[in-house]
Amino acid sequence: MSNDEIKDLLKDAESRMKGAIQSLTDDLNGIRTGRASPALIEKLSVEYYGTPTPLMNMASISVPEPRTLTIKPFDSGSIKDIEKAIRTSDLGLNPNSDGKVIHLNLPPLNEERRRELVKHMHHRLEEARIAVRNIRRDSHNDIRDYEKEKLITEDDLKRGEEDLQKLTDKFVEEIARLGQNKEKDIMEV
Repeated sequence: MSNDEIKDLLKDAESRMKGAIQSLTDDLNGIRTGRASPALIEKLSVEYYGTPTPLMNMASISVPEPRTLTIKPFDSGSIKDIEKAIRTSDLGLNPNSDGKVIHLNLPPLNEERRRELVKHMHHRLEEARIAVRNIRRDSHNDIRDYEKEKLITEDDLKRGEEDLQKLTDKFVEEIARLGQNKEKDIMEV
């Protein structure tokens, strides 16, 4: 019985840590690098008939050139709403429209802007590390409670703590790896 509780607890912790990594990955994809990527704008919230809607649900987004994004709305009546959402976002981009398609030209990033993006990215990495550590803390408390309630032995407690720490280390390393790759992308001229 004792090992099943710990296995379930570790499985739950791993699942929650994967969620933190997925959230971080989504956020990092939205941080601009020197190249155009649909991920930069696909989650942009557009006010559409009074409802905030992700841009990817309203239009097809393509990359015809390395520094250009093309947005083709499914409903041409939403062009003004999409343009407004892009202008008021913190992306610093100016949309050009021909009435059917919106073109976004991404200007090259200057050194100062690159440093700001890296700083923002490091803040996001720290939030992800904190999320993983909070999951570890909660799971660790649960393992201790199991031992206090005599559901597991002291040896099970030690093994569970070691496994939980290995899991935590694995995800913290994954966060660092994602950060290094993204920083390289941002700083690439």
